[in-house]
Amino acid sequence: MKLGLLGVVALALLGGCGDKDVGPVTLPVPTSSPEQQVVEWQAAKSTFDRRCVVCHGCYDAPCQLKLTSWEGIARGASKDKVYEPSRFREADPTRLYIDSTTVEGWRGKGFHPVLPENDRLDPALAPITRMLNLKLRNPLPLDGRPLSREFDVGIDREEKCPVPEAFSEYEKDKPTWGMPYGLPGLNDADHQSVVGWINAGVPHQPVPALSGEVEASVARWEAFFNTPGLKEALVSRYIYEHLFLGALYFEGQDEQNFFRLVRSRTPSGAPIDEIPTRRPFEEPDQPTFFYRLQRREETPLNKTQIPYALSDKRMARYRELFLDPTYAVTTLPGYDREVAANPFKAFAQIPVGSRYRFMLDEAQFIMAGFIKGPVCRGQVALNVIEDRFWILFLEPDSPLIEREAQFLEATKDRLDLPAEMGSNNLLVTWRRYAKQQESFLKAKSSFFNSLYDTGSMEAAKIWNGDGNDNAALTVLRHFDSATVVKGLVGGDPKTTWVLDYSLFERIHYLLVAGYDVFGNVGHQLQSRMYMDFLRMEGEFNYLTFLPRDRRKPLMQSWYREADDEVRNHVYGEFAFYDHEPGITYQTSTPEHELAQIFRIWTSPVLERKLEVEEEPDAALRDAILPAGKVRGKAASLISEMSFIEVRRSGGGEAYFSLLRDSAHTNVAQLFGEKDRRVTSEDQLTLVRGLVGSYPNTLYSVAEADLPAFTAALAALETPESYTAFRDRFGVRRTDARFWDFSDRMHAAFKRLDPLEFGMLDYNRLERD
Repeated sequence: MKLGLLGVVALALLGGCGDKDVGPVTLPVPTSSPEQQVVEWQAAKSTFDRRCVVCHGCYDAPCQLKLTSWEGIARGASKDKVYEPSRFREADPTRLYIDSTTVEGWRGKGFHPVLPENDRLDPALAPITRMLNLKLRNPLPLDGRPLSREFDVGIDREEKCPVPEAFSEYEKDKPTWGMPYGLPGLNDADHQSVVGWINAGVPHQPVPALSGEVEASVARWEAFFNTPGLKEALVSRYIYEHLFLGALYFEGQDEQNFFRLVRSRTPSGAPIDEIPTRRPFEEPDQPTFFYRLQRREETPLNKTQIPYALSDKRMARYRELFLDPTYAVTTLPGYDREVAANPFKAFAQIPVGSRYRFMLDEAQFIMAGFIKGPVCRGQVALNVIEDRFWILFLEPDSPLIEREAQFLEATKDRLDLPAEMGSNNLLVTWRRYAKQQESFLKAKSSFFNSLYDTGSMEAAKIWNGDGNDNAALTVLRHFDSATVVKGLVGGDPKTTWVLDYSLFERIHYLLVAGYDVFGNVGHQLQSRMYMDFLRMEGEFNYLTFLPRDRRKPLMQSWYREADDEVRNHVYGEFAFYDHEPGITYQTSTPEHELAQIFRIWTSPVLERKLEVEEEPDAALRDAILPAGKVRGKAASLISEMSFIEVRRSGGGEAYFSLLRDSAHTNVAQLFGEKDRRVTSEDQLTLVRGLVGSYPNTLYSVAEADLPAFTAALAALETPESYTAFRDRFGVRRTDARFWDFSDRMHAAFKRLDPLEFGMLDYNRLERD
């Protein structure tokens, strides 16, 4: 670690390198008629979407090759990794559509072509053509057996990103590594759709024009976000910093057109000229800018699809929360990091209650920024949370929220976040944040005790939604990815977070607005360690609803083998609520009683569509339910995320997700997660539909075979028995049915949830 810190210090002092100057890029000239070009592009794009985006869609796509759009294909590939845990110095961002908008610009950033270009206009020399032909010459054996060890399918594998001049060497060294990598090859029609498109000069079709109705909505919302006035400008800035990752759409108006809220140098009516900054709260490059709605032209990827509806009702709600209340905005906050990275300083003039209710209105969306944002590879960030836990919120009309503005004003200097240091953080500053958090927790504990005496903490202090189904959420971690869903999913969780406004806001500004995937190791580690504090604070809030004599033993069960300093952050020296709750418990495990109380309290708005018990077909429900009751050794052998296709006896398919809750002694340590595993406490959670973006295993089971499937699942004892189970029911990478299964699964996903739908990512599929 000492050498690492010295490296950070040294490299942080070095200047960065700018983009290289490159000349004009020459692309092929399409040879067919305009009408035929449309046909050729649509055929190729269909293949890219169904067969390529499933591995080449997210930031961690191999070689940064994103095949989600023409712009991504034309950008090409890069040997530089976005996710580099040992990076001493921040990297230049390479966000498609943002950090460059021209092929020449991407060549200047070191991306090399995968299409015919410049002096290599021969279609046969294009890396995509050669990759597909390599697969054609060396097909993957479709025998349904575990994938050969010659393929490295780990997410940290060494990537081979051959430039066009070196492709012959790649073909010689890795003859079986054609595309799709480690998956069945394309059928003749799909292969020809791509190769024929390249041979025809890689024509492409701009996305169809928006309808007049949608264009009018764009204009109306851009006018709203750019309304003159200090109050209006501050409100728009606050909303932008919370929606910038969203897939915005107009409710009831062609809901498959999605938009990004961006800052542009140009006003409404002119082409958008986006101002790229690392973070949404960093200073734009000109004093006058405009909020614009930029159409999203990429094929949606489920990992980054975070839908958010805009409507007349939403605009009226914004006015009700932010513009109608009487308060003065005398000056706009600057963009100095000390202010901009701390929302309690930047937005102190906006009422706390308005900010909190804004976040509660779409609480799942706000949490999804952390879960589904640009962190495509987040094991170090995500090992700070349990594998499944619930999230509930303090009532916005509670005395805490009413008086929180004064409390936050008095404590805002203790709420600095690591993003104020930028993306070249030094770990030596960590103790300052730790001491600030300790001081804040002491102040918050005193504040809690002054507001709530004995009998105060009862179900009524929890927000019951007021008709809003965002009141109760479940987070499910899948090792290096996670999912947040509405409802209280699964059995009673090990822990629960109860969020108040300040905690909810800090999670967003730490891991969404303030997090930079291109930052150095110091930035990444500080963000992860700070999240420890926030998790503990949410757990502390939850403990206040339990009897005093149960709080410490329960906390100790969460933090086995953790040191005393960690435990004190949850319930001890730094965080202490000194009163009994207003709930009468009857058993020695009140946490289970409290879980039932939460279910009942939020029941009017509780989302239940994922619960298997809600399956209307009783026979199917009863047959599949045992899969979700598996515990211990058998559960530990199952992968983190399994998707199950049930082939219905009457025709059609039903889909379920089987998710492993991996038990740990604690989640408060940065490294050594494998050593903290407690496999005897593992359990499985079964839900309806497809939950998660990165399936590890796929199963296709005839409805009549479900009893055999669940019985074999419960009987698993060894890795060998798991392999036999996969042999019997699985659809492996090497299965001749793989692509047909994939197409059915995606079609069902889009049919069941068209707004959340996006292509799944197969980079985590098991080898065996």
